[in-house]
Amino acid sequence: MRVTAESKDNVKDVLKSAKELLRTIELNLDQSNDEREIKKFNEVIGFCEQVVKIIEDYPQSKEIVFLDCSCGKSYLSFALNYVLSEQYNINTYFYGVDTNSILIEKCNQIKDTLGCRNMHFINNKIIDVQPEKPIDIVIALHACDIATDETIAKGVKLGAKYIIVVPCCENQIRNRLKVRHPLIDLTDFGLLRYRFADILTEALRAQFLTGVGYHVKLTEVTSPKYTPKNLMIIARRKKGNKKYNMDKYERLDKMFNTEFVLKNYFSDCELSQDSLLDSSKGQKI
Repeated sequence: MRVTAESKDNVKDVLKSAKELLRTIELNLDQSNDEREIKKFNEVIGFCEQVVKIIEDYPQSKEIVFLDCSCGKSYLSFALNYVLSEQYNINTYFYGVDTNSILIEKCNQIKDTLGCRNMHFINNKIIDVQPEKPIDIVIALHACDIATDETIAKGVKLGAKYIIVVPCCENQIRNRLKVRHPLIDLTDFGLLRYRFADILTEALRAQFLTGVGYHVKLTEVTSPKYTPKNLMIIARRKKGNKKYNMDKYERLDKMFNTEFVLKNYFSDCELSQDSLLDSSKGQKI
């Protein structure tokens, strides 16, 4: 069955009807008035809808391999697995990685309860994980602070076709916006500095991904009424061998004196303009 735009509209109904799944992953909306669970459910729906749209043109015979970074309780992976495998008969495999061993143990228990043989959960740092299968799509839903940047870096290093993230808290550059940048009169005010830090952080991430050969789109994962942290970055690796060009990222980083963390995951050699990404293998050549 080919995924279509009409299929995308059914994601919410499909998940709402998956009573056993929702009960097992403890996201049982019928017995909960918890606004946090309702918020999480809508975030998961929005994320699944975007993935369904993205894989619309994938050959149905192809196995699509996901890496869910900072997966936590893996609501997203379990939901995506159900929607893609059960509803649309798409061949998938999911890796989930998190540094919290208790949550990883919980995910493995849920996996066994649901009989999901196409899922593997790993207790490790995102940047250190080495999946056995080539990764097609790297995902992260509200990976806190620099865990989002670690996710982006790992996706680039793995040569993932898609990197899809919904960032969470943006703490790393907020204090650096108090001095030495051209919009200091704007960031004198705490609330404006807080909001501008969010915008600047996502701009830096987007320009970094653009610089290393990805086409970047920014969208909303769900309505702002459910969460203010609703910005989604969708990065698609461009076809062919692409030279890295970090000029826009470097200019933005220098302008606001951010010393942004993303570059720390790469050597200077890796990000030089002489570097070339072989998109067929996901490795530098």
